[in-house]
Amino acid sequence: MATAPFHFTIFFLLLVSLVESTEDTVVFPPPHSGAMVLPLFLSPPNSSRTLPNPRRHLLKSDSHSHPNARMRLFDDLLVNGYYTTRLWIGTPPQQFALIVDTGSTVTYVPCSTCEQCGHHQDPKFQPELSSTYQPLSCNMDCNCDDERVHCVYEREYAEMSSSSGVLGEDIISFGNQSELSSQRVVFGCENMETGDLYSQHADGIMGLGRGDLSVVDQLVEKGVINNSFSLCYGGMDVGGGTMVLGGLSPPSDMVFTFSDPSRSSYYNIDLKEINVAGKPLPLNPKVFDKKNGAILDSGTTFAYLPEAAFVAFKDAIMKELGSLNQVRGPDPNYKDICFLSPMSDVSHLSKSFPVVEMVFGNGQKLLLSPENYLFRHSKVHGAFCLGIFQNGKDPTTLLGGIVVRNTLVMYDREHSQIGLWKTNCSELWERLHINNAPPPIHSNSTGSNAAAESPPILVPMEKPHYVLPGETQIGQIVFEMSVNINYLYLKPHITELRELIAQELGVNTSQVHLLSFASKGINSRIKWAVLPLGPASFMSNATAISIISELAEHRLRLPETFGNYQLVQWKIQPPQEPTWLQQHHLVVVSSIIIAVIVGLCASGMWFIWSRRQQMPNLYKPVNAAVPEQELQPL
Repeated sequence: MATAPFHFTIFFLLLVSLVESTEDTVVFPPPHSGAMVLPLFLSPPNSSRTLPNPRRHLLKSDSHSHPNARMRLFDDLLVNGYYTTRLWIGTPPQQFALIVDTGSTVTYVPCSTCEQCGHHQDPKFQPELSSTYQPLSCNMDCNCDDERVHCVYEREYAEMSSSSGVLGEDIISFGNQSELSSQRVVFGCENMETGDLYSQHADGIMGLGRGDLSVVDQLVEKGVINNSFSLCYGGMDVGGGTMVLGGLSPPSDMVFTFSDPSRSSYYNIDLKEINVAGKPLPLNPKVFDKKNGAILDSGTTFAYLPEAAFVAFKDAIMKELGSLNQVRGPDPNYKDICFLSPMSDVSHLSKSFPVVEMVFGNGQKLLLSPENYLFRHSKVHGAFCLGIFQNGKDPTTLLGGIVVRNTLVMYDREHSQIGLWKTNCSELWERLHINNAPPPIHSNSTGSNAAAESPPILVPMEKPHYVLPGETQIGQIVFEMSVNINYLYLKPHITELRELIAQELGVNTSQVHLLSFASKGINSRIKWAVLPLGPASFMSNATAISIISELAEHRLRLPETFGNYQLVQWKIQPPQEPTWLQQHHLVVVSSIIIAVIVGLCASGMWFIWSRRQQMPNLYKPVNAAVPEQELQPL
């Protein structure tokens, strides 16, 4: 009799598994213009399903009951095709740059044993070097390898790339700006990757979708964060941004829309209408509700509308832009719709391009500025192209990252809603008044520092401490910074940036010297040197610490036009030992001057004497003897 509930449980689990494996797949067009589309492709039947513990208890709590993980975003959506964040895995921590993807569940990095993995930003994860790593043993709640020893995962993506490997557990840390302490979670250790995953610069994927293997779900299951997370992508020509794992107090004017978790594992919104220049598109509201509905996916670059919606949107935009000249797109393989704008500055695009509104089922509207549906032409200066395309014959509405640039997107999973708030993502923390994250600590004896990329602080301290050698005189401070502004747009303003840095550091502009300036994708890499003032050969330790703390603690306040900066490294250098010539330069210069004067005087006297010797005696006395001259025959 006791076996009846057991058989019923097995039958129920098999039924759930069958329903999950027969769910429709979602296939979207390949990446446009070389950008990467991730992932919106449901896992194949042989992929991992759940964690070893199938119990699900999502804790309900207010937004202040748990800490959150505050993390920076890097890269640019249109240049790289994705945004990345930094995670540290293992003990001691190993750093990785992972693509932030709300359409994927598994978080994975290349494993040291992977022979079919590409060359990425950071070295592969070495589980043998982590004292806290443990592979997941094969069990009934996961897919197992052929030897039935370890749990494995497989993922396939719409652009025909794939990833597979084993599942393991280890300590994951979120950076030194995070309130959330390090946590033990399950992630994938890649043994094979293909397609764009093989060739991309980023190391792997950070899965934020709904599912037991999602980092968000695991942290919520542990009860360490609220059932919510937020993303804020930088604007056009800026890139970067911010991510928060955990709850935030929403701004009073945030726009919310219902998100139905039972419809699919993706984050859908209740989109009913799109307005262009205040006029609704002539569409049936159900056009945005077919198949998987309207989906927000951070891993997708552009936006893709059903055929009828795309045609109506394109026609409305072209009608409003009738006075602008149309130009060819940057890629001849695509029929991009591009216009030459008289205003090339992003802040003035609204003077040439119409405003677009998204209207939700509750009547609330989200205003989209031109940067939310345009991308800059890569070959024609001052030209912009539509970043919204037709989704083939698929009736699903797919809204990629371009739609939410400079928009705080709050994925409030606890209340089945998504909040959207237009803001400058580079100033998000100041505007939300979040200032209680612990400061970073830098105490390398060498003086080098990687502020945003250093391993997280495991032992909190009240005040950062910077160790400088007490006996060594500091001749200059060299620091390298990455600014998420394109090189071509920053180059004309490099002098202005130098003046701003000098002002923020409290030094004279003449003390700040540009050492190197290079482009790195959408970012610019700049190396500066701060020298002592005037004739001094060194600066005091107090002055050096003041400058270093300004840099390392990100207290430089740059205007919005310069976006976000990241301190890559800094170091102090002692005064250079003067050469013999530098030590005796006054004597050498005086000797040279005296030698030149003496030489000039001697030359002048010799010249006068030689001229007198050569000059003929034109006048002779009357009684002077004149030699007789011999007569020459004619």
